[in-house]
Amino acid sequence: MEERLQKYLASCGVASRRACEELIKAGRVKVNGKTVTELGTKVQIGVDKVSVDGKEVSQEEDYVYLMLNKPEGYVTTASDPQGRPTVFDLITDIPQRLFSIGRLDVDTEGLLLLTNDGELAYRLTHPKFSVSKVYHALVTGKPSEDKLNRLRNGVQLDDGPTKPCKVKVLRRFNHKTLLEITISEGRNRQVRRMCQAINNPIIHLERVKIENVELKDVKRGHYRKLTIEELLPLMNKVQLGANLAKMMLEEEN
Repeated sequence: MEERLQKYLASCGVASRRACEELIKAGRVKVNGKTVTELGTKVQIGVDKVSVDGKEVSQEEDYVYLMLNKPEGYVTTASDPQGRPTVFDLITDIPQRLFSIGRLDVDTEGLLLLTNDGELAYRLTHPKFSVSKVYHALVTGKPSEDKLNRLRNGVQLDDGPTKPCKVKVLRRFNHKTLLEITISEGRNRQVRRMCQAINNPIIHLERVKIENVELKDVKRGHYRKLTIEELLPLMNKVQLGANLAKMMLEEEN
């Protein structure tokens, strides 16, 4: 059976498919001892030997899907040149090599999904599936209805206008407001930049939901495995429900 190299690497749990493409282009991947930089390269599964940075990789037997309640001050990369702690420092009893599905910036807390399923990670972060993410944003001041409608209809950022989104006022305080913001994009620090654009910068930001998966029953800095009830709608959203059904059938047999 043949498969494109970047998809094969993702299925081996190396990284998301996009990140695997970057590894290939950087010349860090070899097939049968030869460096490959062509993204269209196909490999024979079970025949060709594939390595990344000199270490041979093979397809993972068991996929892992985790929900982590990310604390502030942690980065979502595997390592950090500034020496800051990473979310992977918090994972202590999972032998598989995991990566995050999307990112949260170092100052943002809340729901982060971790897995070794490269195909799911690729699809959940692909714009065409419009995966929804819900944030609770504590902002300065009391944004007017006109400002909130600007957020809802899309605001101009330095990398282009944002898509329409949902915005709800959860609570107003004397000099700050708690907003619930639901977006279906994944730009860098997007929610922070959106609130800055209406001159109500964020004081504290937490992601509380991704599609049907809600942050619950997990203390800050802790994690748990996703349940089948959480995972199946998530995979159906990105047209991978059949894959999960197959995995469950194989486990039963």
